[in-house]
Amino acid sequence: MISKTTIDNVFETARVEEVIGDFVQLKKSGSNYKGLSPFTDERSPSFMVSPVKQIWKDFSSGKGGNVVAFLMEHEHFTYPEAIKYLAKKYAIEIEETQQTSEEKEQANERESLYLVSEFAKNYFHNTLLKTEEGKAIGLSYFKERGFTDETIKKFELGYSPDSWDAFTAHAIKKGYKLEFLEKTGLSIVKDEKQFDRFKGRVMFPILSMSGRTLGFGGRILTSDKKAAKYLNSPESDIYHKSKVLYGIFQAKQSIAKEDNCYLVEGYTDVIQFHQTGIHNVVSSSGTALTAEQIRLINRLTKNITVLFDGDAAGLRASLRGIDLILEQAMNVKICTFPEGEDPDSFARKNSLEELTIYLEENAKDFVTFKASLLANEAKNDPIKKSETIHDMVNSIAKIPDVIKREVYIKECSRIMDISEQVLFNTLAQLLQKDKKEAKKAETPKETFEVIPSEKNIEKVDVQFELEQKIIQLLLLYGNVAEDFEELILEANEKGEISLKPEIHKSRVYEKIYLDLQEDEIEFTNAAFKNVYSEIINRLNQDPEAKPETFINQLPAEMASTVSHLLMEEEKYSLHNWERMEIYVKEKEQTIAQVVSETILNLRRHLVSQKINELSERFKTTENEENSQGLQEIVDYLTLKKVLSEKLNRVL
Repeated sequence: MISKTTIDNVFETARVEEVIGDFVQLKKSGSNYKGLSPFTDERSPSFMVSPVKQIWKDFSSGKGGNVVAFLMEHEHFTYPEAIKYLAKKYAIEIEETQQTSEEKEQANERESLYLVSEFAKNYFHNTLLKTEEGKAIGLSYFKERGFTDETIKKFELGYSPDSWDAFTAHAIKKGYKLEFLEKTGLSIVKDEKQFDRFKGRVMFPILSMSGRTLGFGGRILTSDKKAAKYLNSPESDIYHKSKVLYGIFQAKQSIAKEDNCYLVEGYTDVIQFHQTGIHNVVSSSGTALTAEQIRLINRLTKNITVLFDGDAAGLRASLRGIDLILEQAMNVKICTFPEGEDPDSFARKNSLEELTIYLEENAKDFVTFKASLLANEAKNDPIKKSETIHDMVNSIAKIPDVIKREVYIKECSRIMDISEQVLFNTLAQLLQKDKKEAKKAETPKETFEVIPSEKNIEKVDVQFELEQKIIQLLLLYGNVAEDFEELILEANEKGEISLKPEIHKSRVYEKIYLDLQEDEIEFTNAAFKNVYSEIINRLNQDPEAKPETFINQLPAEMASTVSHLLMEEEKYSLHNWERMEIYVKEKEQTIAQVVSETILNLRRHLVSQKINELSERFKTTENEENSQGLQEIVDYLTLKKVLSEKLNRVL
């Protein structure tokens, strides 16, 4: 159990914009930051972070909360894991009591897989550095590749002993269950016997963006032709190779800073680039590039430079991944190395300055690169040239941005020596075909005429909206002192009711609380009712309290509700109104007016409900009771009229 002192210290120190900035590329937007949602596939920013309120909101998925909630949603951390991650990031010492064996038993299966993987990473790393076999075989190999001690430590490289069950036996001895060793793929169970999957291999731990161990890549060091040169962990609940990039944890900050990501094929390519001094590099770990992997990069930058070996046999096949990158509205360049070289060998032979200059001078735009590559293949063959042009236009059709498409068509026309008009016509045909296929996929086989009825029309829940507005006002301005116009009901000599205004200074939360108490108004929404009580209690204890100071102490469900309410109005700033010369009046300028108006609207709504209730009752009452009931309705109608007149004046 982590102590409350540690948790409070973490919340006081952690900055939501810094933590989320490790996972999402954020750009300043007024007093907030915005970026692409890390939870959905989108091209326009709908993800917003508020440094002032220390919360975030994803308007595309509806998720939101504080810094811990983000880590729990994005990295699937438990609450304690999120606190530990933040403590490590900000160098905060963790105070905690020892877990009992019973508490360890209660850890869920997914967490058990993470624990086993973390244990394995440490075991392989220690075996590499501290055992005779590890140093003689594994460490020697890495040294031959030119890796320094610092690099080996940074990437936590390891070695799995050349023994059938050395790791498995050690893990079981340490209390880790065979069930989870098998589910992570670290151990193979067959005929009631267990074996180490990575026997006799050097180990490359594969980490998530937050640094959690997901799986491993293992390279064999013998010349056994029957065994695969590289072996990856099998798919599991925590490791999905199509959604992971090797080196993303070490590269994420550099990718965001440089606003570019180098994409290579192998583990050693990544490591050698890092050691040379280029850190914004990741690898697809030898698998075909996937849309999920591209989206992972897209959170950090819009620019990718794909690096290919000089003699890559499958270069044309590899170009298919370029179309996937284009579909994600990203900018892509391609760079190849001299024949016989790959990123690993080339980085080893050149200094940082030489490598940087080479990448800058040889990285070509995808159209230029693809056109030159395919044109060389086609040469003087008209049929092949025609196929090449179709291939080029097909790639350009993947680009969502209309202006970029036109620029690339012009460039393709110049390189391939063909008229722009022909290319534009071909592009239009492809886009029309894609549109028809998409529409066909969406159209149901059978259609029915739907006649709208009153039952199908969703009505606005006025009370819900007003209760939500009151909570928003308490959260945003609860401790603000304002001059409020109090309305006192009066009757003149003729018995006519009117509202007499009197000015009183009070805090927003006092005004709302006293007005609702006076009218004996209770919230009908259970979530709002709980949040309202929590806010009022905390502001009564500390009138200077700010929402960000107590949101961290709320239960997860309540904290999510509060975050949603705090950030709901921020979504309008995503539209850049100022750019269109539309200037929105700041809410702070009219706090007292908005508070008074909201309470008046709630009163008016409740009076309307009462009138409807009395009217229904009036229809079923006996004649002698009608007179009394009618008078009550008239009184409420008079009150409603007075409230309406006051609202009109305010508006």
